Amino acid sequence: MFKLWATIIKDVRVLLRDKVGILLMLIMPVSLVIVVTSIQNSTFQLMNKNKMVLLVSNQDTGKLAPQLITAIDKIGMFRVSELPKGTDSATMTNRLHSKEAELGIIIPKDFSVKVAERAKASANKALKSFGLNADSVKTKPGTTKPINMYYNPVLQEQLRLSVDGALRSALQLVESRETLRNLYFSINDKPLPAKLENEMLSSKTAINQIPTSRNGDRLIPNATQHNVPAWTIFAMFFIVISLGGSVVREKVSGSFIRLKTMPTNYTVGLLSKQIVYLGVTMFQALVIFSIGVWLFPSMGLPPLNIPADVAGLVLVTILTGWCAVSYAICVGVFAKTQEQANGFGAVSIVILAAIGGLMVPSYVVSGPMKALVNFSPLHWCIEAYYGLFLEGGRFTDVVTNIIPLIGITLLLQVITVIGLKRKNLI
Repeated sequence: MFKLWATIIKDVRVLLRDKVGILLMLIMPVSLVIVVTSIQNSTFQLMNKNKMVLLVSNQDTGKLAPQLITAIDKIGMFRVSELPKGTDSATMTNRLHSKEAELGIIIPKDFSVKVAERAKASANKALKSFGLNADSVKTKPGTTKPINMYYNPVLQEQLRLSVDGALRSALQLVESRETLRNLYFSINDKPLPAKLENEMLSSKTAINQIPTSRNGDRLIPNATQHNVPAWTIFAMFFIVISLGGSVVREKVSGSFIRLKTMPTNYTVGLLSKQIVYLGVTMFQALVIFSIGVWLFPSMGLPPLNIPADVAGLVLVTILTGWCAVSYAICVGVFAKTQEQANGFGAVSIVILAAIGGLMVPSYVVSGPMKALVNFSPLHWCIEAYYGLFLEGGRFTDVVTNIIPLIGITLLLQVITVIGLKRKNLI
């Protein structure tokens, strides 16, 4: 026990001398979690608080174009800015290039006429199918020119498709209202009352959005709940810079050889490093979680909601830290120089984070890369954290993620011992 305690004190002193490693283990992940969460939170709020500016050039002189603009404005997704009637496509493009807005539409000149013709034709077809007399003057709908939507190429495809769906919804509302008016007028020989029109068009089935959770609570996911666990894991695994380099320095300096001449073995040294750096990972998690709980609300960001199963959170954090420590020691054992340990360790963690779901959600990964997701220990770590933070689960609910994580950790431990024996270091 005394040997282990003396080795722990030695490793703590070595760690405290590594100022660059301490900065990488604490300052970098804290900066990342603050910056990334702030940016993502702004993206999440884009559809409600921060409306997208939509430039509208209305070339039409009919009554339906203003109704379309009103319908678009009522969606709540855009802040509509109408341009002069003479605004053409070149002017619209220049305004978008000047960053005045990210989106713009041009309503063609004959929009109202063509929509009215199509609505009348649809109404006539409906009347004929009912066995009623229809207006036979013109039942063939005219061809409506498309509404051109201009967008900045930097706009993500998913967001652009959402905009396209919103505009189609507004356009369908205008066309449906006009068709309904024609049907009512053909049957009653009088205009459709505004109150009845609103009742008929607004009678839609509501959609109640309910985030699923294991404990029945209606949890509302936000940028903080996603990013704080993810970057905590990233910070834990980034101790490979300090711990891996420490193992390489001991190999190069001959510390392993000297240990073999003493009444002890390197198993004590390995255990000491794991205990010291496991404490470091726990401290990293404590710092980042504390920032999410207390600092984020003062920055206008959503606070981090700690899971109800605190004991489960601690266990998941310990197992995540143990896996990170095992990976760092394994890299240090096989690296020949400190530069190799630092370079390979940093790049490999970024790659494992990318395929593991920290940078890109794992559910969007497809093809051959989908099979690689399960080989990343960071994937099982983030899935366990998400089960606690986002799904409101308990430790027993994330055991299916913990078992592969423990398996990977033990495999890293075995590989480390084999590597030390092959190099005659133990």
